Amino acid sequence: MDERNIYLTTVPVAEAVERVRRALDRDTLLGVETVASHEALGRVTSRPVIARCSSPTFHAAAMDGIAVRAESTFAAREGHPVTLRRGADYVEVNTGHPLPPGMDAVVMIEHVIRADGDAVFLEAPAFPWQHVRRIGEDIVATEMILPQNRTISAYDVGALLSAGIFEVEVRARVRLTFIPTGDEVLDFRSRPTPAPGQVIESNSQVFAALVRSWGAEPVCLPPVPDDRAALKAAVASALEGESQIVCVGAGSSAGSKDFTRAVFEELGQVLVHGVAVMPGKPSLLTVADNGKLLVGVPGYPVSAVVCLEDLLAPLTAWLARSARPARPEITARLARKLPSRPGMEEIVRLAVGRVGDGYVAAPLPRGAGLITSLTKAQGLARIPADSEGLEQDAQVRVELLTPRESLDRVLVHIGSHDNIIDMLGNELMGLPEPVQLVSGHVGSMGGLSALRDGTALFAGSHLFDPETEDFNFPFLARYLAEVEVLVVNLAIRHQGLIVAPGNPKDIRAVSDLARPGVAFINRQKGAGTRILLDHHLKTAGIRPEEVRGYEREEFTHMAVAVNVLTGAADCGLGIYAAAKALGLDFLPLARERYDLVIPRAHAEDPRILALLELVRSERLQAAIQALGGYETTLTGRRMRPGEGLG
Repeated sequence: MDERNIYLTTVPVAEAVERVRRALDRDTLLGVETVASHEALGRVTSRPVIARCSSPTFHAAAMDGIAVRAESTFAAREGHPVTLRRGADYVEVNTGHPLPPGMDAVVMIEHVIRADGDAVFLEAPAFPWQHVRRIGEDIVATEMILPQNRTISAYDVGALLSAGIFEVEVRARVRLTFIPTGDEVLDFRSRPTPAPGQVIESNSQVFAALVRSWGAEPVCLPPVPDDRAALKAAVASALEGESQIVCVGAGSSAGSKDFTRAVFEELGQVLVHGVAVMPGKPSLLTVADNGKLLVGVPGYPVSAVVCLEDLLAPLTAWLARSARPARPEITARLARKLPSRPGMEEIVRLAVGRVGDGYVAAPLPRGAGLITSLTKAQGLARIPADSEGLEQDAQVRVELLTPRESLDRVLVHIGSHDNIIDMLGNELMGLPEPVQLVSGHVGSMGGLSALRDGTALFAGSHLFDPETEDFNFPFLARYLAEVEVLVVNLAIRHQGLIVAPGNPKDIRAVSDLARPGVAFINRQKGAGTRILLDHHLKTAGIRPEEVRGYEREEFTHMAVAVNVLTGAADCGLGIYAAAKALGLDFLPLARERYDLVIPRAHAEDPRILALLELVRSERLQAAIQALGGYETTLTGRRMRPGEGLG
């Protein structure tokens, strides 16, 4: 068996960063260069910048009017004007003109009374240097314009040019190289279609985009296979290049083909292997023998981002002597309980939006490989290492990943998943005033709980009550009696058994789920689809424990369908649209009403009004029908108790 890595003791992120700072000589690593002042935005000055010219370089008129000797106007009073003659007593000037010799003040043209010929009257005195920009009023030659280690702003560029500084000495940009690794990793440049066991490499491009946002320069190399010699050669070559930091993607964990640490030990001194944060634990920090920094970046995308943002970003800023911009923060109410394992800080991505007078944060799935948790997040929370997590309704500090003002355009949905919800998200973003739909897929019952707790603007629900043969209202009366709601139908949809093409297991009815050799995939507790399944199992006289896979849960219809597509399950209960999307077979089981449940308190919210207008549009209803497995006879209609399927 190949020798596996053994983690060194994990350390807190702040300590890991400090260890690297103490070990690197940034003066040696980062030189200086001269750039044109007009192209210096975002660069960092390497030494003080001294003005070559004064600004202005002459006494200048600050207003349109006439230049005068102030003492010649001292006798002017309202009703007793003084008379001035052109050439002898005043000279006409415009803003920016040099002050004529002998003159020491400017009178605004609005205060000048024209007389006959070249004469003018003034009814108010001027004081010396009135409306005059004196030599060096802004900048005096030989004074310091910018100090060392100043990140040059747009305004600084103007000051440099005004002071006659056309070139400025700045610190070289930090350069970082990224080397992806793995036999299973495909170079995205070839536009591949991955086979089972293969993945398209993307971490390098996340790295490159982040590095550019830090004002540094990325270099991305093609993937290197899981071969120790090949990896060492690639890293050694990168260390000989211009980059001060060389990053290796993946291979820093404890797998038998994870060679990054072993290679780093041959090329330098390992400072940190394992940081006390999840995700991101396998991060690896090493100082190479030539003084450069080697970073082992975890392979899973969310872990990689934590390594890049929490370790590499502050180290890059420190090398460049630039300030790392702080994320804006808000306080939000947690939409549901967030357990965490003590002993390690945990970073959790959140969907965040304004509900009522405050902000609500709904935790997104926490898998280290779920890149969509990055794309869907508006913020993140950090759970301390000594905490077992956060309770529902806890006030949590949220680091925003989007501008604060954008949260007012977020439409928070928590409830049952349906493919139409995804469609609505796209259509809402196409409105003249775009609305961003964020959705937590917790099932119909979870959606009603969210409305009760005030953590959502609306919920999708399709709960069927066998006793009344009605949808949603019996459950609203039971679990949401204290909240006045508006119920609007989104669609009637077809639920059924999703099976592989050709139905190789010959599954024909719910009773077949109890047959030996049939593997089922279920929805999560509280999902309306699971409640529907339980009803049909009971009707068929089947106990849940007789269904192999009953305890295996997914949170969306598409996830159920993917399990069937890949052979991880033989069957699942879901909507026709999901089966159709993946080319699977479908055995109809029930028609059900999928409704939007909206608290009256939010019914006039502009985001809800935009949603309802869209739902009632003919264009959207045609798109719903095109998905297959939906009926729109009730779509957009307000529903009332007892209407069933209409």
